[in-house]
Amino acid sequence: MVDKNNKREYDERPWGTYEVLKREPGMWVKRIEVKPWQRLSLQRHLKRSEHWIVVAGQGVVTKGDEDITAPRGRSIDIRLGEKHRMSNRTDKPVVFIEVAFGDYLEEDDIERLEDDYHRT
Repeated sequence: MVDKNNKREYDERPWGTYEVLKREPGMWVKRIEVKPWQRLSLQRHLKRSEHWIVVAGQGVVTKGDEDITAPRGRSIDIRLGEKHRMSNRTDKPVVFIEVAFGDYLEEDDIERLEDDYHRT
């Protein structure tokens, strides 16, 4: 969804929300908020890598086969093709900034490996 007043991309998902703060060729910056006790799908991207910085709350990042506790201030690099997800196992929202890099930056570059919300 695009907010016509400020031209920002914003979307609500079952797990929370995201807003694209900046988009340029080959790069975007998103603010992602994960609701309490929710998580993103376990996924990977074939055309982009990502850098995450937790700015509020405490998440758990699945990266490959490892679960990493991610409190405020923690940053995580997600390599091209690496499976990953952010989980919120607390009563407060987890907010992180995602910086994505790649030749193709669209939402259809998501291969969902597991999904709590039965999306394909």
